[in-house]
Amino acid sequence: MGDLHSGLLVAVIALVTLLLRALPFIIFGGKGKTPAFITYLSNVLPCAIMGMLIVYCLRGTELLKAPYGIPELIAGGTVVFLHLWKKNTLLSIAVGTILYMFLVQ
Repeated sequence: MGDLHSGLLVAVIALVTLLLRALPFIIFGGKGKTPAFITYLSNVLPCAIMGMLIVYCLRGTELLKAPYGIPELIAGGTVVFLHLWKKNTLLSIAVGTILYMFLVQ
């Protein structure tokens, strides 16, 4: 019974994944130009999401109590510097996270 349940679970997940991947082609058709609204969203959403993540990560920073947000400022500045210098998002995030963890310990 457990194997059947696991198999059905994997099959449903695979089907949902396939449908989600195929949905844009179903909605907009395989041929033709991407609608302007979708192109606009693809240009705007990444920046908006990054901004929301920054606000979410810094929402609990206490600027009036020690350490006055200094670890966040140093780690955030490091992420920005590394990204502008190396243009490698993964490196920037990894180094910034490790530095932040080091600074708050």
